[in-house]
This record gives sequence, C-alpha cells and structure tokens, in this order.
Amino acid sequence: MRWHNSCAAFVLASALAAPAFAQTAEPGSSAVPEAAAPGEEIVVTGSRIRRDPLAQEAPVVVLDQDSLAKTGLAAVADVLQRLPSASGGLNTKVNASGNLGNPPDGGGVGAGSATIDLRYLGANRTLVLVDGLRFVNGTSASGIPGSVDLNSIPTNMIERIEVLQAGASPLYGSDAIAGVVNVITVQRQKGLRASAQYGEYRQGDGETQDYQASYGFQFPATSIVVGGFYSKQKPVFSRDRDISQFPNPGQTTCAIPGSGCSSAAVNGRFLTFNGSQTISNPPDSTPTLGELRAFTNADRFNFAQYQYILTPNERYGGWFSTKTELNDTINLRLRGSYNRRNSNNRAAFEPLFIGPDAGNGAGSLFDTLSIDVTNPFNPFGVTLQSGLNPDGTSNGLTPNYSFVARRLVEAGQRDFTQKVNTYSGAATLDGKFNVGGHDWYWDVNALFGINEANQRFTGNVRADRVAVALGPVAACNATPGCVPLNLFGGAGSITPAMLDYIAFTEHDSSNQKLWDYTANLSGDITDLPAGPLAFAVGVEHRYQSARFTPDPIVSAGLGADIPAQPAAGKYNVDEIYGEVRVPILKEQPMAYSLEANAAIRHSNYSTSGSKTTYTVSGLYKPVHDILIRGAYSTGFRAPTLGELYGGRSRYDLPVADPCSNQTGNPWQTSPTAQANCIADGVPADGSYAEDPGQLPVITQGNRNLKPETSKSINLGAVYAHRFGGHSISIEGDWHDIKVKNAIAALDPSLTLNNCALSAVNCDLVVRTANGFVNEIDGTLQNLASIKTRSFDLTASYRSPESGWGRIGLTSNASWLLKYKVTQNNGSLGNLTINRRGTERGSPDQAYPKFKWNGTADWSLGGLGASVTGRYIHSVVESSLTPLFNTTATSNKLGSRFYVDAQVNWTPPIMDKRLMLTVGGNNLTDKDPPACFTCSINNYDPTTYDVPGQFFYGRIAYKW
Repeated sequence: MRWHNSCAAFVLASALAAPAFAQTAEPGSSAVPEAAAPGEEIVVTGSRIRRDPLAQEAPVVVLDQDSLAKTGLAAVADVLQRLPSASGGLNTKVNASGNLGNPPDGGGVGAGSATIDLRYLGANRTLVLVDGLRFVNGTSASGIPGSVDLNSIPTNMIERIEVLQAGASPLYGSDAIAGVVNVITVQRQKGLRASAQYGEYRQGDGETQDYQASYGFQFPATSIVVGGFYSKQKPVFSRDRDISQFPNPGQTTCAIPGSGCSSAAVNGRFLTFNGSQTISNPPDSTPTLGELRAFTNADRFNFAQYQYILTPNERYGGWFSTKTELNDTINLRLRGSYNRRNSNNRAAFEPLFIGPDAGNGAGSLFDTLSIDVTNPFNPFGVTLQSGLNPDGTSNGLTPNYSFVARRLVEAGQRDFTQKVNTYSGAATLDGKFNVGGHDWYWDVNALFGINEANQRFTGNVRADRVAVALGPVAACNATPGCVPLNLFGGAGSITPAMLDYIAFTEHDSSNQKLWDYTANLSGDITDLPAGPLAFAVGVEHRYQSARFTPDPIVSAGLGADIPAQPAAGKYNVDEIYGEVRVPILKEQPMAYSLEANAAIRHSNYSTSGSKTTYTVSGLYKPVHDILIRGAYSTGFRAPTLGELYGGRSRYDLPVADPCSNQTGNPWQTSPTAQANCIADGVPADGSYAEDPGQLPVITQGNRNLKPETSKSINLGAVYAHRFGGHSISIEGDWHDIKVKNAIAALDPSLTLNNCALSAVNCDLVVRTANGFVNEIDGTLQNLASIKTRSFDLTASYRSPESGWGRIGLTSNASWLLKYKVTQNNGSLGNLTINRRGTERGSPDQAYPKFKWNGTADWSLGGLGASVTGRYIHSVVESSLTPLFNTTATSNKLGSRFYVDAQVNWTPPIMDKRLMLTVGGNNLTDKDPPACFTCSINNYDPTTYDVPGQFFYGRIAYKW
C-alpha cells in the first residue's frame, strides 16, 4: 500500500463525523429548520398543516448543510444510506453493467446513479420530493427506473433534507409506502458560499474532488440565489483490493473445482463431439485437431480483476432560486437546475458464447450458429452443427457440438459510458388571506423535469456478422468487409481485420419526463378550547412518460452482450387530498396537550385505476417534556412505467442448477429430483455436469400488474428537556408495515428448485437438448407480500458553552424485528422467507438485526472536532436456501464497526469567514465482510464501505 504525497501534505490523521441525526429537537438543534423561530408554525414533512416543528406527529430526521459537510462525502445518497433506518440502495460502489445485466425490477441497472431505500422495502417504495414537490425519476440508458437519482440533484442547492421515516401515501401519494425524503432547497442567501474539497484512499486511488459556489442577492422585494458545482470521483479497481481479486473470497487460483472463474477463457473452450478442449499453443493462426488439448479448470478466466469496486463519476451543473414579494400577501418563487452526470462502468472482455447450449436466451442468433467446415480456422474437419435454424427451430440436422466459448481479449474490456442530463424547473405562487380572524395559506405550483441519458458501450460484437465470418468461406469472401473469424487459435489470434468486421459500438438512450401541477389550501377553521381546528386540502395532476431505446443491433437480438428490447409508456394521475387536525385538550392535569389528526387521498391513475388511502393519528403530551404519538395508515404504490412496459432483457443470476450432475446437488442426492430433471429435458446419462455459474433469467414488465397496497402502524414516544443550558432528548419509534400484492419476479432459484423437487414451474424453465438452462422466466407479477417491523431509538445531548467548550452526543439505532417475504408458489402454496439477519445475495441486500450511528462532537472558539462510530450487526448468507436445504451451508458476515472523525478550524482572519477541515473515514481500516453469493467483488456494496481508509481536506468560505 502507498500513500499519495499530494494528499499527505493536506490531510491529518483525523476522520469523519456523521451528521447528528436529530429526530426530535429543541431550538437550535439540527432538526429545527432554519426558517422557523421558536413557536412558529411552518410546514414540516409529515403533515400539510402548519405546526410547531417541536410537536411533530411523525418521526423526521433532518440533515442541514453543516451536517452534510461533516461527512466528507461528495454524494448526498452516500450520506442518506448511512441512516440506520436506511437499507442502502444503488450507489457508485455498484458496478453491474455487463456483469449481471438488467435486474428483474424493470428499471435497468441505473449505472452511475444513486438511490435511497428505507426499511429494506426498495427504492421505488421511498418517495423523493424537492421542496415538497415531485422530482423526475432518473435513468441511465439501460431501462426505466422507478426512483429518483439523487445524483441528479445539485448538492449545494440543498438547504436541508427532511427524512420522514414512516409511510405517507395519504399525504403525498404513490411510492411513499416506506417513507419520504424531502429535499429543501436554498431559497434565501446573502453573499458568497464556496468550498473546495479533495480526498482519496490511503492506497492512492478513489480520488474525489468537490467544488461548490453560490451567491445570494438581496433586493427590497426580491431575493436571488445562483449556484454552480463540480464533483469528480475516480475509480477503485477490483484488482487493487484483496477481497475482490478472484470470483470468490479468499481464492487465489482458478485451478480448483467450483472456482467461479469463467469457461469463456482467453484461449477458448470448445465443448464438442470431441470433448471439452482448448488450444495448446496460442496464438495459433492455423489451429488443427492435433493441437487441441483437454480443457482444465486452470484454463478458466479470472474476470474479477477487470472490474471497478468504485465507479468513476463526474457531475457538474448550476441552479437558481428566486423569491419575489408581489405584494404584502403574495409571493412568486422560481427554481431551476441543470445537472450533468458522466459516469462509467466496466466489465471484463466480452465472453462470446456460440452454440445450442450457449445460454444467451431471448431468441439470440448466437444460440443457433453453426461453424462451417470450410472456415479456415475450424480444426475439427466437419461442420460444427447446431441443429437449429436462425429462428431457433430444428433444421433436421443432428447437433454435434454444445458450445464454443471465447473471451474476446482482442476487443478490449467492455466499457459502458453514460452521459446524463437532468433539467428541472418549478414555479410557485403562494400567499395568504384572512377568514374570520384566521390566516389561510394557499399555493399553486407547476413543475417539469426531464432526464435524458445516452450510453456508449464498446467491446460488443454482432451475431449476424459472426455468422457470416464462421459460415461457408465462399459466402464470407463474397461479403464486403468480411474476414473469416478464428475462434480456435487462442488469445491474439483474432486480428484487427476480423474485429473490424464483427465489432460495433453500441449506443443506447433513455429519457423520463414529468409534468406536475398542484394546488393547496390550509389554515385554521375555528378556535376550539384546546386550540385551532386546522385543515389542509389540495389537488394534483401529474403526467409522466418514459422510454428506453437500445441500439438497433441489440434490439434485433444481434448483440453478444445483454439483450434488450425497446420500452416506452406514459400515464397521468389526478389526485385530491384532505387533512384535518383536531385539538382535544390543552394544559390540563396529565394532559398538557391532546390532539387527533386524519388525512385522506383519492388517486385515479390512467394505467392502474383508482385508489383511496387514509391515515389517522394522535398526539398526547401528559406533561410538557413528554410526547406520545401513534398512527395507522393505508398506502399504495402504482406500478412504475418500467414495471408495466419494460421490454424483454436478461439478468444473469449467480446460482447453481439443481439438475446439474455436481456433488451435493439434488440430481445426485434425490431420485425424485433426478426423475423431474429428466422429464424437464436433462439427459438421463448425467452428462449435464456444469459447475455453478450465471444462469440467464429473462426479465420483462407486465401490463396487467395491479397496484401494491400497504398497512402501517407507527407508535412513538419522545422525551425532551432543557435545564441550565443543557438539552437532552430521547425518542423511540416502533414501525410495522405490511405490503400486499408486492410486485416482483418469482425467485429464479425457487423456480429451479420447484421444477427439480416438485415438478412445478417447469414451464418457466427452457432447457437445451443437452440440459443447459437457456431461459428462466422472470416476468414481473403481483405475487409477494412483505411484513416488516422495526424499532428506532434516538438520543441526543447538548451541553452549554463553558471554558472547556461545548460538547454534543447523539446516538441513532435501529432494530430490525421482523422481515418476512411471502411468495405465491403456485400449486405448492405460499413460501415464506425470513430475511431478518441474513444477506440475500444477488441482487445484493443485507438485513442486519441492528444498526447504529453515534457521534461525539466538541467545539471551542474556532476549533471543532467530532468522532463517529458506525455499527452494522452480523448477518448470515445461506447457500441458496431454500434451494438445497439438505446440504445448505452458511457463511457469517461478521459485524463491522467503522470509526470516522473530523477536525475543523476557523482562523481569526478574514472576519472568521474561512473554515479549514480535515477528516477521514474508516480510520480503523475495516474491510467489508466477505460474501459468496453477492453479485460481484465479494461484498455487499449497498451496506458496507469500500475497503480502505479515506482521507480528505476542505476549505470553505462564507461572506
């Protein structure tokens, strides 16, 4: 390991402090919005009615600009994903492009984007708002995601982030089943704010640069704020971390059974009538049968060293915000932003599989190709016959080979480059008027959002030209540009002329558009003995559209990489909501305050029909310092455009086939499984004996999907007290959520298991004549229910100023008490999977029973320091249970405790407008726990840090 001098000169051995995640607040704490004076009523996420933010009826975490800056992280999503109630989500540690294909959720891989997932319910069940309004969903030219890309929101445009950790469909509509993230933007600023930050890992990689500047102008009736930013993150390569250098943790060679290394070797693997072979002395421009030798595990290709463990990401753009007081009671607000993201994902050289057992699926032409006897590089002396026509039907000839696999090292690594532009604008007219001595507030809003993505992919080849180059040499010679292709001569035998004919640069594109119009009215109706009877009502009309357009060569089924079909769709929705707050008691013995609240929303989707949701809640304060609250809510989530209209694509699931004749598989241990596998098309002689690897799952949307529905119960208690300049608060919240008709694909492992052990779901598995899996149907369905229960506990303490300075302590913990997924298993009934305390593996997600963040900070004069601990409890990954529950083994992913710290100094110069900061993350250099079933890089990037210590320094200026 080495230390970069450029960083060593700038960074001290200190570390990151996570934000103080205050959920309840006293005046001056981070949970009170800056715009609120003590006792002032404002709109806080979780209610449409103006109220004192200290009497919040729902658990809300607030992160302000200072809290975000304390993390040393350049991406907002990385900060949010550290919340104990968050369960990760997509981020720049995920390098899925080209490795796994498009996941079964219909949203594509989302390369380079970042999302937030609350309560382990998925990012598409967490609603992201900006200033209480919708924001356009992200896209990365690989599908149609159903969630907002947080990387598309300019960081220095954010004043604070309010995270409502409870379902709120009646207040905000679809997608708010797990909670709401409301990004509040800067609306007023005086003068300049600027900062520059640089950081990198101790190994000298993963360098990040982050530059931000904004300026606020104040006029008598108008305020204007403009800003710009630039952020760049460089990669960390998998080969530069011990955990990710081979397909499995702790592995040091491919020359062992079950290594996970690829049979698409650099010198090729030829599974023919002559056995499993490769070339002896590559490169060979004249391969002959006598030069072939037996293929061994040592010939397999270690693809793991050619991936990213942290993907490069560059973002820049600008924004503005204005507020004009048109008169004493009416304001006009305008907000606009532009965000550009340049990102990159990388995979190993293209693994070209050709032949009837190639397993490309989705009707790929590569699965039908024959290699003609006249091809000058065919060493077998006969045509390698697939027995198939181009459309996959039998051609009446006997197949004499299974597949030819060759790693196309000559074409370079697969490189996916995304360029994503996000445009957003909003206009708000708001004001107030008096009715019967009460102020009523109104606002009307119009907004638009456009997200446009283009992806360029190099390293792919096209099937139609490969077919000509491997076919009769006379036909190739008669085709302009065609050069016969040498697949049998090993690495270096494919010449530039051969590549020029078969290779192509893939161009994919996608976009999402949002138009939204809302109107709201709130105020007090009348005064009751315990306070005003308050209400809020509103209407919303929203239009969303999206499309995904893969390269024409890919959509024609002619690409060697992940197949994809075009997808497009749109919908509009009309909604109306109402909310009421009824005060019941005030300042009575053992009833300092008591109130009841209710909200209802009716939504009418052009695609999914109508749905009404409601919530009822109550707040009770027996004394001033204690608050007890509870709520019961119903919710729903309309299917996203990707879930409805997503085209056919492929997801390569790392899984073992129970019908493969391998040690420990049901084929060898269960006569019933063997009989069922034979009935499904597996050869009875046991010749199908492939090591575990990636099997093709064909994913696609479903226009017949119904909305998901949910029921949730939230109970909480808060103690907050101030004494002699000290402040202390303790909050506990219990959450219970049940989701019905959950949209998902039947677990492909379950599909294979059902067919092998029970002869059920075999129609979802397509096998070749030699038993290889060609397709597993992964069409989305309303087939699951989810039951989750959790408890959050937050405590904070703040001391008064003294000669020793001022200290603050915060502790934020979340216990996952229950997480069960029940899938409809057809004629076998329902199958319930207990996720609590487990690692799911691909797609990666850990479900730890306990997570905790704690921060201690100190300040004195111009000095400040903080230390943060982050704890993630251990989880267990099971070896594909419930697949092979008779031979299942478990791997424990041990607990992790990260230590971060930060020091800042405001020197007594320049009117103390300058602040210098140094810090570091993961000071104890904890590696993530090793994971065998995780997608790539042998750890779960949604839960754990990139291996290594990260140090950074920042200079900030306010004027």
